[in-house]
Amino acid sequence: MRYRDENKIQAIRERAIEMVAKDGLENFGINRLAKAAGVSPATIYIYYKDKEDLLTSISIEEGIKMTQATLKDFDPKMSFKEGLWVQWKNRAAFALDNHLSANFFEQLRNSTYKDKMMETITHEFRRAMGDYVHNAVTRGEIDEMPLEVYWSVAFAPLYSLIKFHNEGQSLGGRKFKFSEKIMKETFDCVVKGLMK
Repeated sequence: MRYRDENKIQAIRERAIEMVAKDGLENFGINRLAKAAGVSPATIYIYYKDKEDLLTSISIEEGIKMTQATLKDFDPKMSFKEGLWVQWKNRAAFALDNHLSANFFEQLRNSTYKDKMMETITHEFRRAMGDYVHNAVTRGEIDEMPLEVYWSVAFAPLYSLIKFHNEGQSLGGRKFKFSEKIMKETFDCVVKGLMK
């Protein structure tokens, strides 16, 4: 039985995330990954059955990491405004600190791996978010609405700010740097739009 080299596995994972995030899935291959990770293709096949197994495993691990980060200090019983602010801070911190992971997920979201990636969102996360929105509706803080409407109003503005930051510019090519101040200004507009 062969020894499991965690350093090699970590190098494979990191290079795979980086390659998919930067070059997309269509340019991703085991031979290129092996070269980038400094291992032989045979080494990759020791740990993963094939390319699909590799990408699925990484998406599960990264999905769990993202879920844990998103739920940090969050309680579904929080007031709507307080809970949404915790979500914004957690999501922003994760996206900014894990830029490659966020881009990796974006590539998967636009691929045949989407369903497998969505499976990584844990039951705990779905329950917590569902209870949180249900509680806010029950307390009369927000109106009931389709999930897509809620997500588009509640989180899309945050992810637009993060995208501007990652690109270093906003609309019209103006320089842009993410800050808590601009996040809070945007958040206040979102809360006004959602709360009764």
